[in-house]
Amino acid sequence: MIPDIRWHGAPPTHLAYPALEAVGVRHAFTTRHHESLAGPLAPGGPFGASVRSPALAALGIRADAVCFARQVHGTTALVVQNRAGGLTGSADALIATEPGQPLAILTADCLAVLLADPAARLVAAAHAGWRGTTAGLLGRLVETLITLGARPERLRAAIGPSIGPCCYEVDEPVVGPLRAAFGAAADAWIRAARPGRWWLDLWQANADQLVQAGLRPDAILNARLCTGCRRDLFFSYRKEGPGSRLAALAVLIEPASTTA
Repeated sequence: MIPDIRWHGAPPTHLAYPALEAVGVRHAFTTRHHESLAGPLAPGGPFGASVRSPALAALGIRADAVCFARQVHGTTALVVQNRAGGLTGSADALIATEPGQPLAILTADCLAVLLADPAARLVAAAHAGWRGTTAGLLGRLVETLITLGARPERLRAAIGPSIGPCCYEVDEPVVGPLRAAFGAAADAWIRAARPGRWWLDLWQANADQLVQAGLRPDAILNARLCTGCRRDLFFSYRKEGPGSRLAALAVLIEPASTTA
């Protein structure tokens, strides 16, 4: 079942999942109608308080408080603790261990995945392309979150706009390593397109890995918004080449006090 999403702006500058907001995770997945944050979020970029962002304004956070990474298509997850915003290092996943610490990931076809266990005061943002998927990035990220106090049955996941199985055509250098890593399980993610080419379903591949790591299937939100199909809304590296990027932003909010 496709989960509800909430669009912000006209034309929409970003979207969010009400089900994830309901558990205390403020977040946004930007569209092409939002000024690209690829420049400000680049190493050495001008991501200071002066950056204007409707998504950040909606989340109630300052641009210079956001932590981001130099994304390298690997499996490293960096834990962010008691630090000012800015570049944290080279990684494809970031974990905040306290409310109020915003995280950001950039994509333009790859999956941006948010994970949260509010009861453990944990939120994470990950960038998963085919290399990260093949290397089991999300499964490793869940393992790291568990060591920090998360419980897999409490974890919630949200997949942002990314290239769907309708548009993601790959060749043997992609399919071969995926099959080597996952065996017969990979057959559910791959279908023939033409000789020597296949359609790859990164959505299902990563959802299956999350379930294998212990998440409930109904705790994984995916609006199935394809960046390749919806170029009116999103940037696509495959369709448009290098250039602008979408941003996924997340911050865990402090629970409201129940004391009088």
